[in-house]
Amino acid sequence: MDYLPDTTFFTSLYRVYLPEPHASLLSGIIFGEKLNSSKAFYNAVKITGLLHIVVLSGINITLLGALVGIFTRGLGKRASAIITIFSIVIFVLFVGADPPITRAAIMGVLTLISIVYERKTLALYTLFLSGVIIAFIKTEWLTTVSFQLSFGATLGIMLFGNSSLRERKGILGTLLNYLEQELRPTLAAQVITTPIIFWYFKEISLIAPLANIVVSFVMPPLMVFGILTAVLGKIHVSLGLIPAYISYGLLQYVIVSIDMMARLPYIFFRFS
Repeated sequence: MDYLPDTTFFTSLYRVYLPEPHASLLSGIIFGEKLNSSKAFYNAVKITGLLHIVVLSGINITLLGALVGIFTRGLGKRASAIITIFSIVIFVLFVGADPPITRAAIMGVLTLISIVYERKTLALYTLFLSGVIIAFIKTEWLTTVSFQLSFGATLGIMLFGNSSLRERKGILGTLLNYLEQELRPTLAAQVITTPIIFWYFKEISLIAPLANIVVSFVMPPLMVFGILTAVLGKIHVSLGLIPAYISYGLLQYVIVSIDMMARLPYIFFRFS
């Protein structure tokens, strides 16, 4: 039997703490709930190529696993792998182990083979083997957009997200090292997933790579504080106030960024 937690309480709790579109955006990021906000904001999210952040796509979970692995790399490979896998499992159990989320989590865990253990050949072999196994279990899963986005994001990170970093010295060099380390998984995932999105939706956002760079680094902490808001708020409403305030600040940054980028001309084209 699937683990299906009652997310209605949590999403309604977000509306107690947060205004719109903040509450709907957080519900989408954490639970994959439909973005029930104004049409203008929905269109802005679409124009900037960021709809995947509000549908709990495989890209989100893959990037979560990749970034947790990067942040914990200093603890050693074994500890980093354990922490990252534990984080993904806890996240999946919290939002509900539905088939799309479970498949995305499997892809996220597989990414560890490449990022943590730096075994690209073995990682690619395991990734494609998992696709074959899924085809035997339920062939129609291979045709779902969520699976293809999960597979594509993982493949992109394995191929392009784990190259050797060129160490730079000085304050500016340290900043550039940090940005390269944090943004590389996002750009690597975009390489494969952008053509998939275009194929299915016949839309292309020229600002999408930049938009993903601008907001991707706040997704992991936003997931953490969003979950803390839900869990602590369920215990007592006052306990969720601090993580809710932090979530509000992160969400405000995302919303303002989306609004500003969506106003730029000639960045979104529809072919239909």
